[in-house]
Amino acid sequence: MHELKEIIIAWASSFPPEWATFLMAMIPITELRASIPVAITVFGLSWGWAFFFSFLGNLFLGAVVLFIGESTITYLVSHNTRLSDFWHHYIERIKTKNTKKFRTWGSLALIIFVAIPLPMTGAFSGAVAASIFKIPYWQALKLLALGLFIAGSIVTVLTVWTIGMLQ
Repeated sequence: MHELKEIIIAWASSFPPEWATFLMAMIPITELRASIPVAITVFGLSWGWAFFFSFLGNLFLGAVVLFIGESTITYLVSHNTRLSDFWHHYIERIKTKNTKKFRTWGSLALIIFVAIPLPMTGAFSGAVAASIFKIPYWQALKLLALGLFIAGSIVTVLTVWTIGMLQ
C-alpha cells in the first residue's frame, strides 16, 4: 500500500501543486487524508490552499460517485464475477457496521462516518453508504461536504501541528 501511495504522489507531482492536490483528493485510496499532508509537505502549498483544493477534489469524488455510482457499479458488477464478489462483500461490510448507526443517528451518522479521517471512511465510502441507505442526492452531498469539512480540518490541524513539533 505504501508503494502505491508513492506512485500516486509521483504521478500527481507532474501537475501544478493545486491540481496535484485536487487530483490526489479524488483518488479513493488517498482522498484528503493524504492529499492535505502531501500538499503541505511535498507540494509546498499553504495549509489553507491544501485544505481548499483537497476539500474540492474529495467533494467532487463524492458528487461523481453519488451521481453515477449506483448505475455504473450495477453494470460492472453484473459483468465481472471477481468484482461482484468484492463489491458485495464491501457493501455487506458497510451495511453490517452502519445500519444500526443510520437508524439511530440518521443524517448525523453519515457526517460522522465521513468526518473520521481513517481509511475507508471518506467521500467515496460515504457516497456509497448514502446510496445504500437511499439518501437523496443533494442531501447526501451536503452531508458529505460537512463530513469532509470536519475531516479536512482535523487532518490540516494534525499536519500543521506535527510539522511544528518536528521543527
